Amino acid sequence: MVFSSMTFLYYFLPAVLLIYFVVPAKGKNVVLLISSLIFYGWGESRAINIAGHPVLYGYVLFMLLTILVGYLSALVIEKYKDKVTGRITLIIALFCCLLGLGFFKYANFFIEIVAGIIGVTPRLLDIALPIGISFYTFQLISYVVDVYRGQVKAIRNPITLYTYVIMFPQLIAGPIVRYSDVEQELSHRTHSIPMVREGIVRFVIGLGKKVLIANQLGALVDVAKSVQENSVTLSWVCAIAAALQIYFDFSGYSDMAIGLGRILGFRFPENFDYPYVSKSITEFWRRWHMTLGGWFRDYVYIPMGGSRVGKGRLIFNLLVVWSLTGLWHGATMNFVVWGLFFGVLLIIEKLFILSYLQKAKGINHIYVLMATVISFVIFSCDTLGQAGAMLKNMFGMGGLSLMTKESLYHVASYGFTLFVAIIGATPLVKKIAQRAMAAAEKYKLDTVLESVVLALILILSTAHIVDGSFNPFLYFRF
Repeated sequence: MVFSSMTFLYYFLPAVLLIYFVVPAKGKNVVLLISSLIFYGWGESRAINIAGHPVLYGYVLFMLLTILVGYLSALVIEKYKDKVTGRITLIIALFCCLLGLGFFKYANFFIEIVAGIIGVTPRLLDIALPIGISFYTFQLISYVVDVYRGQVKAIRNPITLYTYVIMFPQLIAGPIVRYSDVEQELSHRTHSIPMVREGIVRFVIGLGKKVLIANQLGALVDVAKSVQENSVTLSWVCAIAAALQIYFDFSGYSDMAIGLGRILGFRFPENFDYPYVSKSITEFWRRWHMTLGGWFRDYVYIPMGGSRVGKGRLIFNLLVVWSLTGLWHGATMNFVVWGLFFGVLLIIEKLFILSYLQKAKGINHIYVLMATVISFVIFSCDTLGQAGAMLKNMFGMGGLSLMTKESLYHVASYGFTLFVAIIGATPLVKKIAQRAMAAAEKYKLDTVLESVVLALILILSTAHIVDGSFNPFLYFRF
């Protein structure tokens, strides 16, 4: 089940909210936990073979068991924090969390690498990637480590921890919410009409970004990759559309998650802040997938010494962090190269050109846009070979014409969507909306204007969901 589906929008969510707001405060976590288990189980009904016997909803049981390990470990860690027992328990807890992630997500990846090295045909395991495992694993790790550091107290009530990790708004695609972000709200949270309104606005905007923009850009990318008469121009349009699709797809889903959180009484951290207006790759990664960047900073980069080390160690730290960042996104060499691509750019910026980029107005934006478009070609292709072929086409080394009639037709067909996406990736639309609301407020029409716009987005999104079959969510792969 995804947020941009009829089942979620018009059956699951209304039913959950009705029950959630009817039950007393003490029962809200239970309602949220049960509904989250239903939400997750809806998409994870697959069985896992255990000792030759299929166990239905095996991935759900695996997630529950992983959380139980984190729950018990945190209690032991807090009790023996300054002793050897506490440190050993932390290591065991981290090992158990990473073992599951490593097996399901990376086992076949490493089997292929080893098979390639020794020159044999790989025998891959028949396993599927559990939905959202990268997100809930990182949240559980952050909780256990924060307990060890004394930044949060270990949770006594297991329902609270299960609710925190499995909470359906952010379970399958983030943002990566740390326990400290919602610690108070899990035990005591308030609800109000303004909060619900704020949540609805954020959710509907995110739905529009996902369905009306990201899905249409995805259709353009698919068309551009399958045309008979490709061209240099269409290759660039495809690359730009892919970069924008990833942004609107994931930021739209993050908006929906944050909006649902507000409706339910939580304030989740922001995940995107118009990254394509950045003046450097360093700034880009402060604006793109901010909760992931913050996680790697606090739990990997800084413990390794961060930037308070010599140049050699700094380079090593950055390469390790960005290799892991690439691998977190997926178990293929494309993602490793994608991560290292950013890692190398960040090393160059930190050591040589960052101060110059801040002053090079115009050039810095072009540099960032070029780098990110190239990076998302690597990101969105299935293999490095496909990425290399596409980059050759973009830079005129693939023997293609500058433009063909078929390419011109497709560019013209999706031109409006592409234009809206480019403008929407900047703060311009938000500024226009704020001015329109301020003008409407003078005549006490701000509520009417907001309601009309949201209704229009919801109606159009619903129509696209009903009529269209193209409704993927890219980060389900991760």
